[in-house]
Amino acid sequence: MPPIPRPGILDLAPYALGESRVPGVARVIRLASNECAAEPSPLALAAYRDLATALRRYPEGSAATLRQALAARHGLDAARIVCGNGSEELISLLLRGYAGPGDEVLISQYGYLLFSVAAKAVGATPVLAPERELAADVDALLARIGPRTRVVMLANPNNPTGSCLSRAEIVRLHRGLRDDVLLVLDAAYAEYVMRVDYEAGAALVDAAENVVMLRTFSKAYGLASLRIGWAYGAAAIADVLDRIRGPTNVGGPAQAAAIAALDDQAHVARNRAHNGRWRGWFSAELATLGLRPHPSEGNFVLVRFPGEPSKGAAVAYDFLKTQGIIARPMAGYGLGDCLRFTIGTGEEMELTAAALAAFARRNA
Repeated sequence: MPPIPRPGILDLAPYALGESRVPGVARVIRLASNECAAEPSPLALAAYRDLATALRRYPEGSAATLRQALAARHGLDAARIVCGNGSEELISLLLRGYAGPGDEVLISQYGYLLFSVAAKAVGATPVLAPERELAADVDALLARIGPRTRVVMLANPNNPTGSCLSRAEIVRLHRGLRDDVLLVLDAAYAEYVMRVDYEAGAALVDAAENVVMLRTFSKAYGLASLRIGWAYGAAAIADVLDRIRGPTNVGGPAQAAAIAALDDQAHVARNRAHNGRWRGWFSAELATLGLRPHPSEGNFVLVRFPGEPSKGAAVAYDFLKTQGIIARPMAGYGLGDCLRFTIGTGEEMELTAAALAAFARRNA
């Protein structure tokens, strides 16, 4: 008999990233993975290259210098920051630390798909709370808190819908939780948010013992390939994460690039402004085509297509690929009539809008 995996592991569907290639197409416009529209800061690139001759050395295991830089930038306590190999690792570590067989993990209906995958991987049961107009519903979430609830996972802004809850709504959600329920706020897209009543979660972390904020360098900083995420939580939670994470889980060049990127906030501001401009432009263009772009605070737009088979999302996806444009199908979220589009360069958004206009004319 070969080794047998733990029950439930083989029932998991591996999380799939967006496609990146179209056979036979030289230039591909990749709008499937919510990547930054710009290359990283020149400061980050230089810092990364500077470590090319030191690859035989292990990285700083505690990422102390990076944690200090994050603390200085955001006004936080460095001792309560834990760095990870992307937010994905931190999500998995939090669920390993605080949930298991017999426990429930509460997730909004269209919440980030990896939340459910990570919950099942530790033997916990994901519980979905229905949304209201593709946005997390605090009342629905609180109504599904039960005696077995151990963790509430909420992406804010949410991927794939782009919806975002105000600080007041997040506080209301937290007040409705028992003290032994961990609230995880994944703020991967925080830098892109334009609404003034938003707070990524640090203030709530400082006021409570059962809240964790997750952040990343993969989006507005443009360092997705280096896999750098970080968590900010109570000292006891940081201690748990440090006990179960790998001792050198973030590479040295990645740490150096992230530290340098933090010093180039003008670069982040330009990315934010670009995203706000083209997100609004793209949404308006698609609305004129009879499509339904959902309001978004991320670096992407979820777009609903008509129900007629010839005009639907699946057909549009195939048509766009013939034009070298890759969007992200949403059937895995139960949103089969939608595609998600990352906000790319201005030229990429103009070409994508033009391709969708051609698709609409073809099916008029």
